[in-house]
Amino acid sequence: MRVFVTGASGWIGSAVVPQLLAAGHEVEGLVRTEEKAAALRALGATARLGDLDDLDGLRAGAEASEGVVHLAFKHDFSDMAGAGRTERAAVEAMATALEGSDRPFLFASGIAMLAPGRVLTERDASPMVGPDAPRGGGENFALEFVERGVRSVALRFAPTVHGQGDYGFLSVIAAVARQKGVAGYIGDGSNRWPAVNRADAAAAVALALENAPAGTLVHAVGEEGISAKEIAEALGRTLGVPTASIAPEAVAEHFGWIGMFFGVDMPASSVLTQELLGWTPTHPGLLADIEAGYYPGR
Repeated sequence: MRVFVTGASGWIGSAVVPQLLAAGHEVEGLVRTEEKAAALRALGATARLGDLDDLDGLRAGAEASEGVVHLAFKHDFSDMAGAGRTERAAVEAMATALEGSDRPFLFASGIAMLAPGRVLTERDASPMVGPDAPRGGGENFALEFVERGVRSVALRFAPTVHGQGDYGFLSVIAAVARQKGVAGYIGDGSNRWPAVNRADAAAAVALALENAPAGTLVHAVGEEGISAKEIAEALGRTLGVPTASIAPEAVAEHFGWIGMFFGVDMPASSVLTQELLGWTPTHPGLLADIEAGYYPGR
């Protein structure tokens, strides 16, 4: 299959592309620089220079493909509304190009904030609807194209897709711990975060491309929920700093913007995904990767 991958050089995309190539697919990756394009070509893929604002380029990449894996997103927490508008426009450009073809359109989504306080499953629809919703309501919008002949599949990634070189949420929390000299958790730290090893997440994407039916909600989750206190304790051990509870009223001052996420209880199951795709997470868990020193806080 000829697959167009956005975010091909990103944290998840750079693991997905080798998986797709190993499975025998041809890959064209969207990248923003010639340096990243050269790295893609070295793997055996081709490259398209552009970004999410280049809607003509996105349409052309989708039209020339036999399937799309959309992993790029503008992670600009200073302008999340703008990032949502960009996401919605990008989804529309690529999904419209696939209309009536039954070709797969896999797109990155998330688990955070969908069902706080209970275990989220693949049967739970996202409550985020409309262009003003987080991520531009992209998940529900993309799934609307199922009725227009597109095999839309939501890739709901755990908030922590971990591994060596991770620069996501957990790396920010580690940096706060190093800066403040304490690995903090909020309140009693009982709130849970789901996690997935990057290699396992990439394997799930490759399986979903080949096997997930239209309208599927795929949960790339290796561990249902690890308590914030356990995460903080593991960071404290590896960074050599004490662990302490941070009072809810001090969260913003201590953690900054990441505090709004780190205190949320958001466990998620992947039982249905594992059954559907024959996917079994086999790589080290989150605490093992922290203990391995992958989160130095720098």
